Amino acid sequence: MPRRLRVLAVTALLAAGSAPVARAQGLPRGTIVDDVTCAGDAGQSYALYVPSAYSPERKWNLLLAFHPGARGRLMVEKFQAAAEQYGYIVAGSNTSRNGPWSVSMSAALCMSADMGRRFSIDAKRVYLTGMSGGARVAMQVALGKNDIAGIIASSAGYPDARPRDSVPFAVFGTAGTEDFNYLEMRQLDGKLSSPHHLAVFSGGHTLPPDAVALEAIEWMELQAMKSGRRARDAALVDRLFEKRQRSIAAAVSPADTVNLLDELVADFTGLRDVSAETARAKGLSKQPDVKKALARQRADDKSEVRMLGDILALEANLSDADRREVSLLLLRERLTTLAREASASEESPGRTRARRMLRAITVGGPERVRDHEYLALIDQYGLRGRS
Repeated sequence: MPRRLRVLAVTALLAAGSAPVARAQGLPRGTIVDDVTCAGDAGQSYALYVPSAYSPERKWNLLLAFHPGARGRLMVEKFQAAAEQYGYIVAGSNTSRNGPWSVSMSAALCMSADMGRRFSIDAKRVYLTGMSGGARVAMQVALGKNDIAGIIASSAGYPDARPRDSVPFAVFGTAGTEDFNYLEMRQLDGKLSSPHHLAVFSGGHTLPPDAVALEAIEWMELQAMKSGRRARDAALVDRLFEKRQRSIAAAVSPADTVNLLDELVADFTGLRDVSAETARAKGLSKQPDVKKALARQRADDKSEVRMLGDILALEANLSDADRREVSLLLLRERLTTLAREASASEESPGRTRARRMLRAITVGGPERVRDHEYLALIDQYGLRGRS
């Protein structure tokens, strides 16, 4: 079956399979099951978490998860606590991995069909999540015109890595400060006009901390209320609003405060009065020092994009005999500078940027370039995107 048709079938299978009665015999609740075999394909399996309060008398949210190394349990563990609190069934594929799209699309189809057969699923509350290449799988499924409610994309975005102006599903992205896909996630977030949020944490190319995983599920609950996918819960809105206010109070700079206020206004508009927060953000952003800090943040992002683009352009020149020698010399100088900054003993924004830049350059180098001398050069820095 063509990829497009296979992707389109995912939510149709869920809707068809979940009616009229869910069957979950033999599967425990409140604990992770490492290996559940799909009824429709014995070669497909997934890790599973079913909330302890599960009952087929009501419809439940579903989170399908994909890991680049087919580590389903790792994905389920990350969202277990949030799933128990907010009523999500979580299934993490044990077969989807980096490689042919057909393998991952088959995993998505089989998991979704199995969920529909076994459980009472709310077809309007289906979510996808993934780490790195698994995030691209989740995006690929959602972009196939399925009625997906939201995507939690960790350390990678669209299958083609190209930002979109809008998508028909909510997007919660995560990235580590030293993640080689940090820039991609920043650009994804900056381009989107449809509901989106980016959580940046201290770390590398890895799943987010548990607190951020919980934040992602809570953000999806807000988006579900705003879109009408779930009933409004004033008490929950107030609790999450107060939680966000505490984060704002803990901000270390006025510029960070403005960013957090803007995010709060975007997330809670339509759910409660945010006029005070809107006014505070506008007032702070007009202060000269804050205005300069916000402009510097934007300039830093653009500078990093240009720097990476320049390096990739020099890499491309290596295949041109007339430009190779000069390009290799410039690449050596820039990589040497980045390596020196990355090895600084004191933590700083410059060290963080240098580390993620080196990872962005070294990861995938052999796929981009065939120049053995250059490959030896990037190999000596030893930053392969690992946390």
